[in-house]
Amino acid sequence: MTTRQHKSDLNFHRLTLNIKQWGQELGFQQTGISNTGLEDAEVHLSHWLKAGFHGEMEYMENHGTKRSRPQELIPGTISVVSVRMDYWPSQTMDADTILNDRNLAYISRYALGRDYHKLIRNRLQKLAKQIENHIGSFGYRVFTDSAPVLEKPLANKANLGWIGKHTNLINEKAGSWFFLGELYTDLPLPADTQAEGHCGTCEACIDICPTNAIVEPYRLDARRCISYLTIELRGSIPVEFRPLIGNRIYGCDDCQLVCPWNRFAQATAEQDYSPRHHLDDINLIELFNWTEDEFLKRTEGSAIRRIGYEYWLRNIAVALGNANTSIETTAALQNRADYPSEMVREHVAWALEQHGS
Repeated sequence: MTTRQHKSDLNFHRLTLNIKQWGQELGFQQTGISNTGLEDAEVHLSHWLKAGFHGEMEYMENHGTKRSRPQELIPGTISVVSVRMDYWPSQTMDADTILNDRNLAYISRYALGRDYHKLIRNRLQKLAKQIENHIGSFGYRVFTDSAPVLEKPLANKANLGWIGKHTNLINEKAGSWFFLGELYTDLPLPADTQAEGHCGTCEACIDICPTNAIVEPYRLDARRCISYLTIELRGSIPVEFRPLIGNRIYGCDDCQLVCPWNRFAQATAEQDYSPRHHLDDINLIELFNWTEDEFLKRTEGSAIRRIGYEYWLRNIAVALGNANTSIETTAALQNRADYPSEMVREHVAWALEQHGS
């Protein structure tokens, strides 16, 4: 982060209004401002890590207090500009329909289209340039799930929403189907009022979770979460969770699908988030038959590619084990029974056992 002399006549209140307007013009549904005080979030994170709920996500504890103290991550940081961008595709197969058809693949709605990281980061860079064009050089860094940043507590402080019992951010006018991004700055911008929670007595997200990963309100054991098991976990998926995963091959949306606040969610206007290669309505066997070259080609520019082909097959093998028993299902699994990866073979063998083979 570079430094500069602040102009004594700069109106930071007016600048904040401009930043919010520019954010809207760049396609963000909301832009908010917060300071860097995250003391409560730091305590919550510390307890979560001590409980081991992060599983193999060692990166959650690798940076000490830099995650909860923005000024340690980027010296000179005074204010954080947080943004949110809707991602629910406007034209997509009904999620519940897919989840209820055991022969189809369910992919988390955020991953059906283009990877959001680059898109949001580019928009935030444009926002920073607009600020720079308006006031001159200033210190900043942009982030979108790309560094040790407590984006949900920051977004909560910036009045973008509250952290729900499922630990996702909820906006009372827009639900929870949105991405977050941050602009760390050395500008003393007026902070917004922190959003208050409105979950009340509702525990729909806790009740619906297939693996009981929400161990208590506002506390998630990632080791039990299907998103963790299908995306973050390296190695074998514990046998106890395999039948509960159903046909979810990349992520899980159950806690958001059932959240009553999502009746206010709006479909995204971003075409980049539209489903690619019919991934919102596609047969498990078809995906399982993809070659590695096909996988790499069809997941280019997608968040899905990050798990790699081997774990792609692992996840689909589990889903096929939960699919309807048929000659086609058994044949597809048997075709991978001698696959070079021992991990894939293990999950294929488990799946075949579910069908009596």
